Amino acid sequence: MIYEGKAITVQALEDGIVELKFDLQGESVNKFNRATLAELQAAVEAIQSNSSVKGVIVSSGKDVFIVGADINEFVETFQLPEADLVAGNLEANQIFNAFEDLNVPTVAAINGMALGGGFEMCLACDYRVMAASAKVGLPEVKLGIYPGFGGTVRTPRLIGVDNAIEWICGGSENRADKALKMGAVDAVVEDAKLHAAALDLVKRAISGELDFKAKRQPKLEKIKLNTIEQMMAFETAKGFVAGQAGPNYPAPVEAIKTIQKAAAHGREKALEIEAAGFAKLAKTSVAQALVGLFLNDQALKGKAKQYDKQAADVKLAAVLGAGIMGGGIAFQSASKGTPILMKDIREEGIQMGLDEAAKLLGSRVAKGRMKPDQMAVALNAIRPTMSYGDFGNVDIVVEAVVENPKIKQSVLAEVEGHVREDAIIASNTSTISITYLAQALKRPENFCGMHFFNPVHMLPLVEVIRGEKSSEKAIATTVAYAKKMGKTPVVVNDCPGFLVNRVLFPYFGGFARLVNMGADFQRVDKVMEKFGWPMGPAYLLDVVGLDTGHHGRDVMAEGYPDRMADNVRTAADVMYDEGRLGQKTGKGFYAYETDKKGKPKKVVDPQAYELIKPVVQENREFTDEEIIEIMMVPLCLETVRCLEDGIVESAADADMGLIYGIGFPPFRGGALRYIDTLGVAEFVAIADKYAEFGPMYAPTEKLREMAKNGQKFFG
Repeated sequence: MIYEGKAITVQALEDGIVELKFDLQGESVNKFNRATLAELQAAVEAIQSNSSVKGVIVSSGKDVFIVGADINEFVETFQLPEADLVAGNLEANQIFNAFEDLNVPTVAAINGMALGGGFEMCLACDYRVMAASAKVGLPEVKLGIYPGFGGTVRTPRLIGVDNAIEWICGGSENRADKALKMGAVDAVVEDAKLHAAALDLVKRAISGELDFKAKRQPKLEKIKLNTIEQMMAFETAKGFVAGQAGPNYPAPVEAIKTIQKAAAHGREKALEIEAAGFAKLAKTSVAQALVGLFLNDQALKGKAKQYDKQAADVKLAAVLGAGIMGGGIAFQSASKGTPILMKDIREEGIQMGLDEAAKLLGSRVAKGRMKPDQMAVALNAIRPTMSYGDFGNVDIVVEAVVENPKIKQSVLAEVEGHVREDAIIASNTSTISITYLAQALKRPENFCGMHFFNPVHMLPLVEVIRGEKSSEKAIATTVAYAKKMGKTPVVVNDCPGFLVNRVLFPYFGGFARLVNMGADFQRVDKVMEKFGWPMGPAYLLDVVGLDTGHHGRDVMAEGYPDRMADNVRTAADVMYDEGRLGQKTGKGFYAYETDKKGKPKKVVDPQAYELIKPVVQENREFTDEEIIEIMMVPLCLETVRCLEDGIVESAADADMGLIYGIGFPPFRGGALRYIDTLGVAEFVAIADKYAEFGPMYAPTEKLREMAKNGQKFFG
C-alpha cells in the first residue's frame, strides 16, 4: 500500500502501475469534501515521491465514481469573504494541477456517475475510459454557480468551446456514447471490462505507443481559436443562453464570460479567472437559495425514506372518480408500475379518465420518453370498472370525487365496506378537513389525505395529510405510494387548506385587494412573472378555475375568519358570477384561443375590464415594488403561521411544498428563505407598512421576536 486514507487508497497493481481508488468510508457515494481533498493531496505526494510508479489508474470502490463536491459544506463555505473563497478554490486547484502534472500517464476508469468535481477529477487525468452505463456532467449551474475545480478551463480545451458551453450551461448528465463522440472520453467499454481497459490504456502509454505528454498539452495552453472565431463562438452563445436561462439565473452566462476571459491564457491564469468568477457567484442570493433548495430536497427525501419501515407494500391501487384528475392519477400510478382500478359511476367519466391516461402516455411515446410496448403495458395496468368487484384485493384507494364534503363522506363510507380491513383509504382533497371526512368511517385510523396538484403528471408535490386519527401506517403507506408514483410527498397536519392552499389564498387575497384599489390585473401578472412566478395571479386563477378558487376561498374564510373572511366583492367574484371560469370555459380574466399545437393560448379580452369596473373602488398608482409587497407579504406570513402552528414540521418542508406545489420561484428558495434573504427585521418593517390592510398583513408575535433577536429560519 503506497497510501491509505479514509476516502482514498493508492495500491500497487503490476509493473509499476498503481491504482488510486476513491472509496469514502461510511458513505454510500464518493464526494469531494474537505477531508477527501486533503487525502488527494497526500496521495499525490505519495505517488510523486515513489520513483517506482510508472502509471496511475483512478477508480472508485462504489457503484458511482464521484457525485461531486459535498454540498453540505457549501452553506458554511459560501458565508466566507469573497477573497477567502478565491484562495480556497486556488488551493484546491493546486492539488488537481499537481495530479495532472505527474510525470507518469494517468487514466480515469469512470463507472456510474462522475458529476461536478468528480468529472473535473477525470478531466485532470490524461485519458478517460467510461463504462457504457455511466454518465458524466457538470451540473453546477443548477446550484447557481459554475465548475470550480478547473471545469471551465479543461472542458473547452478538450471538447471545444461550443460543446463545453452546452455541457456547462445546460448542466446535463451525458451518456457514454455522447461523451465519446465529443472527445470528453477516449474509450467506452462494457461495464465488466472497465478495469481491464483502463489497465490496457495505461500500459500503452507507458510503452510509448501513446504519447501522454502530447495528450495533456492542450489542457495547459490557451484555447486554439483566433479572435474572430472566439467572438463568434462566445457572443452568439451568450445571447442564446441568456434567453434560455432568463434574468434570474446568472450562472450560465457568467460561465461563458469566464471561458471567454480565460481563452487567451494558459492553465494557471485561466484557473485564477475561474476562481474569481466562482466566488462572485457563490456570494449571490441565487446560489444561497439554490444550494438551500438542494439540501431541503435531500432532507425531504430522507424524511420520506424513514416511513419505509412502517409502510405496507402497495401492489394494487384504486382511484374513485375518473375524469381528468382520476385519469391523471391512474396514468401516474400505471406508468410507474403500480396497477390501478379506476372506478366511476358514469360510463363517460371512465371514458374521460382513459382518454386522459392514453393522451399522457401517447405524448411520452411521441417525445421518445417511452416505447410503444411500454405504453401498452401501462394502459393495460389501468382497469376501468363501474362496480366494487375487485376492491377486495386493493391495498390503497385514492378517492378523487367532487370537492364536496357530504358527497366525499358518503363515497368514503361506501368504499370502506368493499375493501379489506387493512386497506388504506386516502382522499384527494385540496381544502376539506381530513378529521371531518374521517367522521364517516368505521376505521378512521386507516384514512388520511393525499392531495395531488393539477396537472398530476407535471407537478411533483403530493401533500399527505395526517388527520386526528390517522395511524402512522396509513401515513407511511401513502408516502411510500406517492414516492413509487415518482412524486415528492410532504407530510402535513390537518387544517383548512393544509399547507399549499392555505398559503396560496392570502396571495390571491393580495391580488384581489390590488385590483379593487385600481391596479391593472395584466400589469400585476407581468410584475409577478418578472419576480419569478411561472404565471401571474390572474392567469393562475384562470388555469386553476375560478369555480375552484371561489370554493377554496369560502373554505378559507370559514377556517380563518379573522383574516380571510372579507365581504368585499372582488374581480374573481365577478368572473365567477358571469360564468367566466377561466381556461375550462374559454374565458376568465383573459380569453383563450387554441394555438397550432392545440393548446389554450391567452389573449386580452377588453370585456373583462368592463365587467370588473364596478368592483374597482379607488384609483391608486402602485410601483412594481409595492405590487410585489402587497402580493408576497400575506403569502409569506401565512407560511410563517403554518410553521408556528405545527402544520409543517420544518422550514424546509414549508419551502419545498411551495416550490413543488405552486411553482414558487426556485431561485428565491421558498417563502421562508425569501424572508431570510430580505432579513426578518426588514420583512416585518415591510409588512407593517400595510397595517391598514388588516390581520392578513400583521406579523406574528414570534416573528417580531425573531426580528428583534436577529434570528433566521435557516441557520
